[in-house]
Amino acid sequence: MSSSAVPSKNLLRRFRRNRRGSAAVEFALVAPVFFALLFAIIEVALMFFATQVLETITQTAARQILTGQPQNASMTQAQFKSYVCSQIPALFSCAGIYVDVESQPSFQNINISPPFDGSGNFTPATNYCPGNAGQVVMVRLQYVWPLFVTGLGFNMANWNGNRVLWATAVFQNEPFTAPSSAC
Repeated sequence: MSSSAVPSKNLLRRFRRNRRGSAAVEFALVAPVFFALLFAIIEVALMFFATQVLETITQTAARQILTGQPQNASMTQAQFKSYVCSQIPALFSCAGIYVDVESQPSFQNINISPPFDGSGNFTPATNYCPGNAGQVVMVRLQYVWPLFVTGLGFNMANWNGNRVLWATAVFQNEPFTAPSSAC
């Protein structure tokens, strides 16, 4: 054996035995997956929180119609949307909220289908007919929620890289006295 081969053999042995820095190398291998999973969990939590906030806003708006307050005040569609926007926390922007209020003579006539057409495009309904006393009313709020963590096979988008959130309340108006509204 040559004299230069012995030190390199010892150097290789020492390199294999040395464990300093192995944690950093292991973390570098695991970190991308760990952070992707962490951000995905945060995004799902935010989306569920936003959905719950949208449900609460929908219930508040529905309560107004149920008791006949917009009907008594002869609110227009724009005024009712302003009321809905006044209930929105900083989580949403008012420009992205779509308000749909429809009245029908019975519960069987209410159509609670998702706000997508046959091609899968988002088609928000923006009707405004709060109905008269005793009529069945559907209040639906829709919001396009932006998604950020869509890679690595984790994609909750249901339209154009975003998630369309919607909340619906269906109820029968109370017997209030208000001017008759023709819808």
